[in-house]
Amino acid sequence: MIKNLLFGCIFLLVGCNVQKEDTIFQVSTIDALLTGVFDGSMSCGSLLKQGDQGIGTFNALDGEMLIVDGKIYQVKSDGKVYEPEHSALTPFAAVCHFRKEIAFSIDTLSDLARIEKLIDQQAGNPNLFCAIKISGQFKMMRTRSVPRQGKPYPLLTEVTAHQPEFNLENISGTIVGFRFPSYIKGINMPGYHLHFISSDHTRGGHILGFELASGNCEIDLIHQFSLKLPEKDSAFAVTDLSKDRSVELKKAEG
Repeated sequence: MIKNLLFGCIFLLVGCNVQKEDTIFQVSTIDALLTGVFDGSMSCGSLLKQGDQGIGTFNALDGEMLIVDGKIYQVKSDGKVYEPEHSALTPFAAVCHFRKEIAFSIDTLSDLARIEKLIDQQAGNPNLFCAIKISGQFKMMRTRSVPRQGKPYPLLTEVTAHQPEFNLENISGTIVGFRFPSYIKGINMPGYHLHFISSDHTRGGHILGFELASGNCEIDLIHQFSLKLPEKDSAFAVTDLSKDRSVELKKAEG
């Protein structure tokens, strides 16, 4: 009996390191990223244990991250898609174990604002987190990606002011991302944060706008949130996170 009890305790200790379904796992905070905390604190391999779908960035802000169907991709500042090593680090990312709860098709030309409205209608409760996956054919997709930074790191707004942007036409692909509730301010970006990858896994980035010709949208409603802070990062330790950086965030996310 003691042996079984001990085994059970060990199982619980090991299991607590992996997030369950209906949980968003996040590395660091958006406000820390805004102030230039760009050093990675978690490996991509460890991040993948926490979820099979998500978005983020890489060490030194080296491009945009997408995790789709359990595979991780990196869209660098040339707009092209790469497959990073699992040893690569991330300073900021959010992932979940995506399990479709709501699905609907889109068969009329729809822009980003219309898609957001449709998701809001389908999801209902605005105080829950939504993980989103949209696959389809796009008449237009406008994305950006940020270039790798050197130390001393600048503010995120300085980086995005000179970000490369990409205009893609008549392209099929997948959007992944989240809708975060308003009370998440300072931790993540309230509202929608979406990234794109083309079906042939060659182009992508952070979404600035699009026109969806036809496609399918899937939503996972999530009611739990887990935050891992970079406790050994000296830059994070001295960052003033008491300020309201909403204006900076809006400018950076564009």
